[in-house]
Amino acid sequence: MKKIAILGSTGSIGINTLKVIESLGDDYKVVGLAARENIGLIIKQIKKFHPLAVALTDEKAAAKLKKQMAGTKVEIYSGLEGVKKVATLPEADIVVSAMVGAAGLIPTLEAIRHNKTIALANKEVLVMAGEIIIREAKARKVAILPVDSEHSAIFQCLKNENIDSVNKLILTASGGPFYKWSSRKLKTVTVSQALNHPTWNMGRKITVDSATLLNKGFEIIEAHHLFGIEVKRIEVLIHPQSTVHSMVEFVDGSVLAQLGVTDMRLPIQYALSYPERQERIVRRLSFAKISGLNFFRPDFEKFPLLKIACQTAGIGGTLPAVLNAADETAVESFLAGEIKFMDIYKLIRRVLDRHKLIKNPSLEEILDADRWARVITKEEACSQR
Repeated sequence: MKKIAILGSTGSIGINTLKVIESLGDDYKVVGLAARENIGLIIKQIKKFHPLAVALTDEKAAAKLKKQMAGTKVEIYSGLEGVKKVATLPEADIVVSAMVGAAGLIPTLEAIRHNKTIALANKEVLVMAGEIIIREAKARKVAILPVDSEHSAIFQCLKNENIDSVNKLILTASGGPFYKWSSRKLKTVTVSQALNHPTWNMGRKITVDSATLLNKGFEIIEAHHLFGIEVKRIEVLIHPQSTVHSMVEFVDGSVLAQLGVTDMRLPIQYALSYPERQERIVRRLSFAKISGLNFFRPDFEKFPLLKIACQTAGIGGTLPAVLNAADETAVESFLAGEIKFMDIYKLIRRVLDRHKLIKNPSLEEILDADRWARVITKEEACSQR
């Protein structure tokens, strides 16, 4: 039996992970859940999956949940320390890291230090502190299994292959809702338009990141750390059909691609059942119904955040953590209607320009850079209103 703790159980990935576990049957058991503050949903999850422990990062929400769960066997924890308890449960074999943004970094690191297999859906963990995370995982021989569809695709294509035989990795991107829009039209983007992704159903923050293409930039950084490939050997192609989830080109010119339907349950199931494959939870891909597969190079002028992410990945140090924090804060402002769509780029650019780089940072220096960037981004957002 595989025992699983889910960090971010009320988000899109967490909900789909629970659907996968339910479909896989008695060989999989949920032992821990962590979320932010969605009491109504977490109670439903507790009643259905009977975890040993639950944590809410919001202290008030956790206190309410504890009252409502009085008399039950489930342990209720709160705050970061509570999430760390769930991430390090002695009973857990696999920890699904699916908390949005920087919040997932410390719990994921703690899980690694307690020798838990990591099913990684939170790319920000590697964006912020990839070198530290990979170093810790290698030292403890902890497996990090990618849940992002693109990285799962590459992981599958690389199975039993020598990494030295790889020429480049090719990450595919749907292009979001705006890849055909003109630069002038992008200035008019509304929140509802940015959240209307053409192929994937995701959380609000990652959907906006997909619209700016910064999400693909984060995936470049993630792939660099996960697979030990230089940033210059990672390419992005716009693939509107989202059927080819990513590709690997080898030194002999051969290309391996992983294809599938656009359903996050597929890579989630692969990570949980690895190294085996289980019966499908999603519909099968019908090649007869595919009208075509198109690929385009991204327009870095229209989507400058992708270019910034590539540059940031090459520099490293504390810069990726600053990029991530500035983006989280800027996207929050956009979703709140405080700034315009293209202001996300302007804010991030100004914050990056103000940052004093630390080349080989400690974990504390990374966290300091994260906190600094959030404060400065808010200042810059207020100044331009």
